[in-house]
Amino acid sequence: MRLPAARSGGGLGIAAMSYILIDYLRHLSPAWHARLQPVLWTVLALIAITRVPYYRHWTAEFRAAIPFVGSMIFMLSALLFEALSVRFATAVLGLDWHSDTDPLPDTGQWLLLALNEKLPGTIVQILRARIIGLHHFLMLFMMLAFSVLFDSVEAPGLGLGARYMFTMAVGRLLRAITFVSTILPSARPWCASARFRVPTYPHYWAQKYYVPYASDASAIRQIINQDMAYADVGNYPSDCRPDWGSMSFLIDFLRPTASEGSSWFGLLKKAGGGCNDLIYSGHMLVAVLTAMAWTEAYGGFSSALVWLLVMHSAQREVRERHHYSADCIVAIYVGILLWKMTGFIWPLKDASKSKRLNKLDKIQSRLLQAAKDSDMDKVTELLKEVELGGQETQNKGPIKGLWLFACAIIFFALTIVVLAFTLTSDG
Repeated sequence: MRLPAARSGGGLGIAAMSYILIDYLRHLSPAWHARLQPVLWTVLALIAITRVPYYRHWTAEFRAAIPFVGSMIFMLSALLFEALSVRFATAVLGLDWHSDTDPLPDTGQWLLLALNEKLPGTIVQILRARIIGLHHFLMLFMMLAFSVLFDSVEAPGLGLGARYMFTMAVGRLLRAITFVSTILPSARPWCASARFRVPTYPHYWAQKYYVPYASDASAIRQIINQDMAYADVGNYPSDCRPDWGSMSFLIDFLRPTASEGSSWFGLLKKAGGGCNDLIYSGHMLVAVLTAMAWTEAYGGFSSALVWLLVMHSAQREVRERHHYSADCIVAIYVGILLWKMTGFIWPLKDASKSKRLNKLDKIQSRLLQAAKDSDMDKVTELLKEVELGGQETQNKGPIKGLWLFACAIIFFALTIVVLAFTLTSDG
């Protein structure tokens, strides 16, 4: 497959790869990393700010602001639902189930272990290296979105951000529905007991509908025939039930313990990535959406490098047993398909084409007459009208009320960059 050419030079690709290399210095030389990383971010931020007065698409950015905010609210809602689902999937069966249940057989893990024996040691070390993580892919997308200031990416940048967040939200919702539907054991059996304080025994729902029929073949055959839970539940301790007021309905889903405090939201902040298999991988979804956005919006050789980083991240997820191979494979094709399905949000190419066609339709008779009269000046003038009719009104810079909007957007975007970098720096 031939990669699309980069829109303008290779400056964005160079900046992105410089960021990856400098950030990897934290493993090779922490002292140099501490010196160079602040310099890189300061230089990139100053360059972006100096481009603001010369940006010509503030009107388009203003029109994209509402979809951007709506997509952000949708994404935050999806992440909240996902956090609830992560806690439920971990808590419903209890800690004993997580520690006693064997991981699933994963042929991808076998393949990587076999390659460790066959490949040269240097290549194996490169495959093991923690070159890129979740926060890197988020930062790469931030850099991509900011590059609209340099006309490296088609405006509006907020439209690109809206598409990214909307697609992310849909992907996260589908992911949560998937992993909460069938609970699979983690590839790291010790994870739940190390990170969660949920009860060791199963929830009442699991006591009644799962435990009696989990391993007894005759009981499974009987419940299939009867299609009704019939076994005696047995005696289990009672769950802690704090007073959460109007949010008390979440107790059965979150299963708090007395030592975890009285805040339901505090439990969700501890959810992290969960401690059972969350099919499909959320890290890989972020990586794939970033790569898809980079390929479509910018293209060039740097997009191939981004996809190589996606593949490296996928094998590390399996190698380090954060996910099974199936989780990463599903995340890759789901991310690609979802990105292809949300093209109506950005870019606005179809709208521009439609405007040109409408304009051409209106002047068709005049264009034909000019052609019959061999009036090439008139033909050129009419074609120029068609081209201008498909273009957005461009401003030489942010003027009047748009100045305030421009400053607010830059401040907000830089804040998001800082928050994304600090809150996801641990992966």
